[in-house]
Amino acid sequence: MKDDSIFELSPQDKTAIDTWLAQYPADQKRSALIPALHIAQKANGGWLSEAAMKAVAVYLDLPQIQVFEVATFYSMFELAPVGKHTLCVCTNVSCLLSGSDEIVSHLKKRLRIDFNETTENQQFTLKEVECLGACVEAPVLRVDEAFHTHLTPEKIDALLAELEKKG
Repeated sequence: MKDDSIFELSPQDKTAIDTWLAQYPADQKRSALIPALHIAQKANGGWLSEAAMKAVAVYLDLPQIQVFEVATFYSMFELAPVGKHTLCVCTNVSCLLSGSDEIVSHLKKRLRIDFNETTENQQFTLKEVECLGACVEAPVLRVDEAFHTHLTPEKIDALLAELEKKG
């Protein structure tokens, strides 16, 4: 996780974090940590460098280790550069029983990458996640922040075509 880059929260980022902080008692700044990390991740090009996590720790006046613990625990945070679109496919039991293994195979073949890899054109990063919390609609894929359910290879192809068309 070593990263020597410089990262500073912009005034707009700080305002957005302050909006979250205002929702909690002054001594409960840690309650705004997850939204603050989302803000920093977006500001840092879609991933959390060590410098971005340190900036959040400083701004929230939290020990760096607390920020690192949260950032490394949740699959919604990226700790390395990713493609323009992050495809997170659930492989937990409900999705597996509903065919996520076929979806995974199709995505890997179609994109010509494996989990935790990014396509050559930097458009897509494929990730395996434990659960997306939509078991009744399995198999499930999260693309960036949007959920796609009841997947089939045809739905995947249409989705990828739409994303490729947008550039």
